[in-house]
Amino acid sequence: MSQHFRWLVFIILLTVFSFYIALPAEVKGVTPDDPICEQWKQDNTIDTGDVRCSETIAIDFQNDGVPDIGLSVTQSLGLDLVGGLRVLLEADLPVGTFSSEDLAETANNVDRRVNALGLTEATVQVQGANRVLVELPGVRDRQQAIDTIQQTALLEFVDFSSVASNAQQYVGRSILTTEQVNLDSLRAENGDTTTTDEEPQERLPDPTTNAPFETVMTGAGLHAASAQYGALSQTSAPSWFINFEIDTDYQQVFGQFTGANVGSPMAIVLDGVVISAPVIQAQLTSGGVITGDFTEEEATRLALQLRSGALPIPLTVQSAEEVGATLGQESVNLSIRAGVVGVIVVFIFMLVYYRVPGISADLALGVYIILNLALFKLIPVTITLPAITGFLIGIGTAVDGNILIFERIKEEIRNGKSLSDALDAGFARAWTSIRDSNLSTIIICVVLFFFGQTPGASVVSGFAVTLALGLVLNLFTAVLVTRTFLYVIVVPLRDVLAKRKWLVGA
Repeated sequence: MSQHFRWLVFIILLTVFSFYIALPAEVKGVTPDDPICEQWKQDNTIDTGDVRCSETIAIDFQNDGVPDIGLSVTQSLGLDLVGGLRVLLEADLPVGTFSSEDLAETANNVDRRVNALGLTEATVQVQGANRVLVELPGVRDRQQAIDTIQQTALLEFVDFSSVASNAQQYVGRSILTTEQVNLDSLRAENGDTTTTDEEPQERLPDPTTNAPFETVMTGAGLHAASAQYGALSQTSAPSWFINFEIDTDYQQVFGQFTGANVGSPMAIVLDGVVISAPVIQAQLTSGGVITGDFTEEEATRLALQLRSGALPIPLTVQSAEEVGATLGQESVNLSIRAGVVGVIVVFIFMLVYYRVPGISADLALGVYIILNLALFKLIPVTITLPAITGFLIGIGTAVDGNILIFERIKEEIRNGKSLSDALDAGFARAWTSIRDSNLSTIIICVVLFFFGQTPGASVVSGFAVTLALGLVLNLFTAVLVTRTFLYVIVVPLRDVLAKRKWLVGA
């Protein structure tokens, strides 16, 4: 019995923690809409005073300003619940110079960039022969979203040995490189005659030869890129930088160049502009870092663009409009009300039909709901109407598992077994049925999830994620949590229940 009480303590602590996580931000005193929070989002080093801008849990044991334990807590809502931004993009090349496969691959790259922003319910779909429609739920920074989607982020590692003494003077300036010349020629061959009313920035050639600077490697040679914060040396101040890894196919080229030019500068160029010109300190084969006085937002966006790759087809923004919630607040309230009524009916049914076991089932179902809501914030899962539907179906499957257990217990009691033996047999023999039924549905969820990775079908992924999450939790709550509660309730009432079998539904 002591084992069940230990599990009870664990379940109570887990439920209390999850309940705190699941609480709305306003209840915790978090005010993300406060004006100072908008400034904090741009520069999270400012002191917000008594204003809490984030639900994130951070614990700093050493009081050094760097959290030793950090837990990201955020609630993402879908376009149908909270509204957002709808962006229509058009290919910046004449129709006929690219294939439908090129356009589909461009949409896939856009989808990867959008998902990396944390918008797991964003919709990206091809429209017609040359357009891509993007719907971004909950987006507030319109320009950042457009820049992240549209920019190709052409990264170049450029030989700067010819301007070694003046390398730092080029930082922030536009230069002409061999890769840019090649791209200009390719655009001309494809018939791209697009012009702009803005005066283009002068691209500076190599002053020693008046020819383009030599591109050693482009961003195509990157295997991975991530934004990190810290001090690169014992004497330097902490700052944001991008840590990158070189693909194995490019390691020899990059290693040979850096090995032969130790002590000389190498320019790191983004979209034609020099962002830094560090001196090569040693041969670099597998990777290195990109510095450039980045903010957290700039470093994160650049790493995202480098990981996602350049867009096969350059895109221009045809329109960008903010949209309201497609369901409307009243529809959202009605949906929530219907879900609450359904849950209450389930509670009453289990209590009336199964009596004492129904009490343990209702308690376990409450734990199940709280754990789900907490995980929605911790993962995080974007909440849309299909996602809510998956959650409510998960509640039904949780009750289904309890019904299998209780019916088995009733059969064992009717066959003459004692209450303790009936409980043990009920949980042991119902487990295989619960396991197999949940696993078969989880397999279907996996199929739906991968189907939802197709641009335009991401709402299917949201439904699959919430349903699968509920099924996995059901294996925990319907068996372990229900068992713990039932045994804790039954022990002091063993004699009473043995004489009044109707209290256990038998």
